[in-house]
Amino acid sequence: MDDTPGRDGRPGQAASAAPGEIRADLRLVADLVAPGTRALDVGCGDGTLLHYLNQFKGVDGRGLEIRQERVNASVSRGLSVVQGNAETDLRNYPSQAFDYVILSQTLQAIHDPRGVLEELLRIGKHAIVSFTNFGYWRFRLHLACSGRMPVTDSKDHEWFDTPNIHLCTIRDFVTLCDALGITVERCFSVRRGGQTRRVRPSSALANLIGEQAVFLLGRE
Repeated sequence: MDDTPGRDGRPGQAASAAPGEIRADLRLVADLVAPGTRALDVGCGDGTLLHYLNQFKGVDGRGLEIRQERVNASVSRGLSVVQGNAETDLRNYPSQAFDYVILSQTLQAIHDPRGVLEELLRIGKHAIVSFTNFGYWRFRLHLACSGRMPVTDSKDHEWFDTPNIHLCTIRDFVTLCDALGITVERCFSVRRGGQTRRVRPSSALANLIGEQAVFLLGRE
């Protein structure tokens, strides 16, 4: 898992990475992208996922990343990545320009998740969104027993210095999608250790068992 929130969790992947050498949640995201399609990775970090999609699925990938040093790392891999802010720069992309727009482990650090979700599904035919699920039973137990916000492998900042400003559960996210008229096409939970499982997003069990959640979204 990440050792910092958001897309800080993409360091250290070599450009020659083979299948299975990326994190379980990123591999699941990659599995949802059809071969030979066009994809935009928003908050792409150092380009680990884009490189994987390009090398192993023949995806025509583009990236948007706010930190210049990570843009440089991506470009050094031969990837098409530009520096920009998802909250202000997505509006510059034409509608339906991509088959998939990916927002992986970045939603919680965005000031306007609602607006960004709308933009993802304007730009792309599908959106793939992943985030830490704060309905996970270990997080609930930690809060109940200690009275303190959990500090985990995927969230190692204290409450006062974390860039994560909109923490949510799977149930919270599904409620937002319903309000925006967004269709949840598939939902997966990722457990500690990397085990993945397709779940019904509205079920109480889904909200309990997955430390991470991965959604494939669309419009009717």
